[in-house]
Amino acid sequence: MYDFNADAKLLWEYHHLNNKLSKKDCILAFGSHDTHVAERAADLYNQGFAQFVIFTGGLGKITKNIWKQTEAEKFSEIAISLGVPRDKIFIETESTNTGQNIDFSKKLIEKEKLMFSDYIVVDKPFKERRIYATLKMQWPTLNFIVTSPQYSYESYCSYYNESVELDISDFINIMVGDLQRIDLYGKNGFQIPQDIPENVMEAYKRLVGNGFDRQLIKA
Repeated sequence: MYDFNADAKLLWEYHHLNNKLSKKDCILAFGSHDTHVAERAADLYNQGFAQFVIFTGGLGKITKNIWKQTEAEKFSEIAISLGVPRDKIFIETESTNTGQNIDFSKKLIEKEKLMFSDYIVVDKPFKERRIYATLKMQWPTLNFIVTSPQYSYESYCSYYNESVELDISDFINIMVGDLQRIDLYGKNGFQIPQDIPENVMEAYKRLVGNGFDRQLIKA
C-alpha cells in the first residue's frame, strides 16, 4: 500500500524558503483556511517586527464552503484577540484568489495612502515558494521577505487530523496543487520560474497517480 508521507514531506520541504526575518514596515498576510497564518502575523507584530498588518482575502475556493466571514475579517479578529491593536490593522475583503490578493492589496495601499517601504509576507508553510515567485512577477517593486507559521510537517498532519473542516487528504491535495501551479505559472508568465528538483517532481507525480489530484487545474 502506498504511504504518501515521504513524498508529501518532500513537497513540504520544497515549498519552504526559510528566509531570515528582519524588521520591516508592515506585515502582509495572505488569507486562506489556515488560521495559523493570522497567529503568525500577530506574533510577528507583538515581537516588534513591524508596526502595521494588512490581511487580504475574501472567500476563496475552500473558505467559501466552510466560513461565512471573509478570510481577512476572521484573521483580523484572531490578531486582535492576540493583542494587535485594531487601528494597526488594514483589511482587504474582496479577493478570491492569489492574483486578486495582490491586485486588491495594491489598491488598498493606494487608497489608504500607506507609505510602507518594505514588508514581511506571511502565508501558509506550503505556499512560501509560490507566493514569492508570484509576487516577484506580479508586484516587482515590492521589497519583501516571506515567512509562515513555524510548524513541522508532522504538526500540520496532526492539525488536519483533528480539524472538523479539512482533513489530511485535503492538506496533501492542496500541496500538490500548489506544486503544479509553481510549474505551470512559471511557464506561462504568471510568476517567475522556479527550479523543481527531479526528486520533488517524481514525488508529485506519485502523489497525483495515487489520487491526490483534487486541487489540480486543467493545464
